[in-house]
Amino acid sequence: MELRHLGRTGLRVSRIGLGTLNWARGTGDHTSAERNAADQLKTFWEAGGTLVDTADVYADGGAEYLLGRLLDLVPRRDLVIATKAGSVPDPDRRFDGSRGHLLAALDASLDRLGTDHVDLWQVHAFDPVTPLDETLQALDIAVSSGRARYAGVSNFSGWQLAKAATWQLAGPGTRTRLASTQMEYSLLQRGIEREVLPAALDLGVGLLPSSPLGRGVLTGKYRQAGPPPAGSRGASEHLAAFVEPYLDETAGRIVDAVTIAADGLALPPLQVALAWVRDRPGVTAPIVGARTSQQLAAALSVEGLSLPEEICQALDDVSAPVHRYPDHDWSEL
Repeated sequence: MELRHLGRTGLRVSRIGLGTLNWARGTGDHTSAERNAADQLKTFWEAGGTLVDTADVYADGGAEYLLGRLLDLVPRRDLVIATKAGSVPDPDRRFDGSRGHLLAALDASLDRLGTDHVDLWQVHAFDPVTPLDETLQALDIAVSSGRARYAGVSNFSGWQLAKAATWQLAGPGTRTRLASTQMEYSLLQRGIEREVLPAALDLGVGLLPSSPLGRGVLTGKYRQAGPPPAGSRGASEHLAAFVEPYLDETAGRIVDAVTIAADGLALPPLQVALAWVRDRPGVTAPIVGARTSQQLAAALSVEGLSLPEEICQALDDVSAPVHRYPDHDWSEL
């Protein structure tokens, strides 16, 4: 698999990443869950994949623990392990970006993963009640202590990302450059193109799109009337609400366009949707979360695909977000 530099850093990662959001969660008993995860990891590694994304809150730490148990299946040096910290299961405070919480969370992640460092450590979300320089200092400490090799953020708005990345660049030699930002991005969700993506491009921050298949909707599995397919997220008691926003009429038109393009290219819609987001400007590696190794293999088969320019343009047009003031092109006036 082709490798890409993560932002303006020397770290290279596979241009498709493996997501672990569903690991150790809702996949049957413990033994079958571990076997399923092992099959995914081996399938990913054998395809040349390197970037494995997790977080300390995925399955309440279960995803990290499971990944740690599987690190004897593939050489550790072949993987770029990325995890996140900052989300907390507390109804009174959803995010904690304090230095104390973040560094304690990193130590707990390393313990679950059974490794002395992670390759990429990301702040999971912006904490409005903690000074941003304190949050970023945790990243500096993590890198300087060797517990993390690179650092990034996740779910930061445009101004938050720009402020954080600029702050880190203002202290060369003493602060850690932000390598990445992880954000939802797909043909069904292009909101980051308004401010986040321009900031990332300008400041040399690599984009890691989450939910690149529109929470599974872009595969076309929900096109038919009636209940969602068994085993899908839409049929899950816990994830149905996650999928539901992308089942409206607007999304339907985009999914239809993807399906038409896929039919014309004799490809599955999944490959068309994934290739589109993988090759967007600023994107380093979409993070794909699969339910089975077979689903993952289908996604990884996109490696040799480049969409024709006319197909990309047609998909751009049908999915274009509405951007007005202050994004209007005033040169037209």
